[in-house]
Amino acid sequence: MKRKTRAAIALSVASVMACGLLAGCDLVTTDAKKDYEQVIAEVNITNNEAFKDYKEVIGTENIYKRDMVASFVSSGSSVMSQYGWTYRDTFDAIKDSLVNRYVYVQYAKVYFLSEQKDGAPRFTDENGNAFTKEGYVSYVSAGETELDKSLRGLEYFLTKDEEDKAYYDLRVSFNNSLDSIEEGLIEEEDEHDHDETVRTTPTGIGTEDEDYFDADYRIYTGTETALGSYEKVDGSTAYTRRQAYAMFLTNIRSSGLLNADEDTTRVEELNYFKRELKSAYETAIINKMSDAFEEDAAADITDTWLQNKLDTIFQNQKGGFDAGTLSIDDALDSMSDSSFVLTAPQAGYGFVINILLPFSAQDTQDLGDLEMDKDDLQGNKFAWRAQILQRLKATDQRGTWFTGHEDYSFDAGDGGYDVAPKGESGTRSTYLFFEDSLKAEGEGKQQYETLKNYYGQYTYNGTVSKDEDGKYTLKPFKIDIDGFIAEMEGYLNYVDGLSAKGNKSDENYFTKSSKDYYDKDGKVDYSQFVYYEGKVDFGKNFEAKDMFVAGTPENKAFSVINELSFAYNTDTAGLNSYLGYTITPEKTDFVPEFEFAAQRVCANGAGNYIIVPSDYGWHIIYCTFSFLKPDTNPFVDYVPAEKDVEGSFSNLFYEAQKSAAVSSYASNKQTDIINSYAESSATVHEERYADLSNLDITNS
Repeated sequence: MKRKTRAAIALSVASVMACGLLAGCDLVTTDAKKDYEQVIAEVNITNNEAFKDYKEVIGTENIYKRDMVASFVSSGSSVMSQYGWTYRDTFDAIKDSLVNRYVYVQYAKVYFLSEQKDGAPRFTDENGNAFTKEGYVSYVSAGETELDKSLRGLEYFLTKDEEDKAYYDLRVSFNNSLDSIEEGLIEEEDEHDHDETVRTTPTGIGTEDEDYFDADYRIYTGTETALGSYEKVDGSTAYTRRQAYAMFLTNIRSSGLLNADEDTTRVEELNYFKRELKSAYETAIINKMSDAFEEDAAADITDTWLQNKLDTIFQNQKGGFDAGTLSIDDALDSMSDSSFVLTAPQAGYGFVINILLPFSAQDTQDLGDLEMDKDDLQGNKFAWRAQILQRLKATDQRGTWFTGHEDYSFDAGDGGYDVAPKGESGTRSTYLFFEDSLKAEGEGKQQYETLKNYYGQYTYNGTVSKDEDGKYTLKPFKIDIDGFIAEMEGYLNYVDGLSAKGNKSDENYFTKSSKDYYDKDGKVDYSQFVYYEGKVDFGKNFEAKDMFVAGTPENKAFSVINELSFAYNTDTAGLNSYLGYTITPEKTDFVPEFEFAAQRVCANGAGNYIIVPSDYGWHIIYCTFSFLKPDTNPFVDYVPAEKDVEGSFSNLFYEAQKSAAVSSYASNKQTDIINSYAESSATVHEERYADLSNLDITNS
């Protein structure tokens, strides 16, 4: 995945009018169209002497009152709430934002025309021809209206793919607005039964790749048939979509953004659409220049600088942890792809995934109602609890991934892992989840980002049937703790390059007497609660630097356990955590059985797992990573050759440092451009939007 850092240039002029947010709002005056067409500012950087040679390229850009209103509806009220601003503060900020945006776009045009690299033009068109003032003027002159010419003035600097991407993003925005309206129309007629609470899904599901576009994707207004990859909302009909489009038109018409003589049967010919396209093109221009700034900033990041940076972070952490000026606990809690913990003051710090197979409500009640164990030294119920644990049954929790508002499932046929459960009737399902997000990177033009750290081959553990109306009937298989161990180790062993096995601590585990849980001094011996211990064999020593690299044994094992956690874990707070729960060698707030086991498995190292009970049920605890030695760096040095290996430590470290450097560089460039040219480029007419500064919009 190509990572990009975008500078935040301005408040967007969004397509929010489609949502009817202005209904009943005092922003809509008696003569809205005339009022909205007032020019509140003109921007032209050729007013500055530095750009006098580009007057034929850079025309005056008008900022209209409607642009201010659209920006306010999009984000103004939330900004007011966040910063405690008045309406005057807010509209002045919107004015500055819009002025700055056009200064930046105009600067970008000059930049594309004039920038040199190694004695040659840095920017060219798709045929390798340099951008020129003469070429620009000729291209723009072919536009029929002023709006068309403005569009062509931006389009001149864009490649065909960049144009298609801008169109795609805008069409998606329009369809999203229409979808929202249409869903409201059909909500009462919706006959699908959806669960109110849907099982947590892995982070990143449905995240579209930032570079993806479908040139054939089209806006659906109820009459079109060729729509590309657009998918209609559930329950959509041509009638409900036409209704939604009519409401969309009513909203923008009431806001003065639709002329009476416009042909509304061709949505992309509307002036409203073209103005939004202009904004999308401007964003593309800004991004294109930001990419160039990224290249400039990245060019200064050397391998030597990165290694020195790594050494400095390591020494600062080591010294801070040893001196107590830095908290290792806080550092581990904030660990991420861009926040690294390179060492620990002692062994045993680490992370675990906790898969909780819970007691049923009846089990919990039974445990509470029981008297203490006979002859128990401290009034505990450990022996009674063991008997209840023996009967505990767990089920696959992913049923709502079928029956929720969105169906994430797909029938994998012969694909996927399946082990026939013992003692159950019926054939196990062949259903998996998140088909669009499971494709390996590089498999053609992908719409959605590849799901990370989720192996994706564990079929729903139960039976699935689907009737002709698309309604599912699900029967999850019930498995006891031994059944879960068989599933977990079977799935790990199913994965190429992994081998997992373990042993029970005591074949008489469920028939222990109460005294077996105490040591000779009368203290609870938490080792007696350990039911099972095992380890994943990676086929080599565990390499911390590879645990986020797809396809490595380290990542495969992590991904398998993570997927099983989504399938069975009822400790939902642990889902979608970076590496799991932070574990320290000191006393914690965890329940004691869990604390003992988690500390023990972290002391053993990544790939080890241990199973213990608590009053909540069974805990399957897997160590994802831990520090086995104090004051050392298990991630080793920065390795230049691994900089481009997605997910490797060197890749993550490089990307984090580049992101910080690029963000700073781009921000400084933006500030310099605005500070140097904004004041001399803009003429502002404050009196034309003064009425917006004293509004009471409580009903909007």
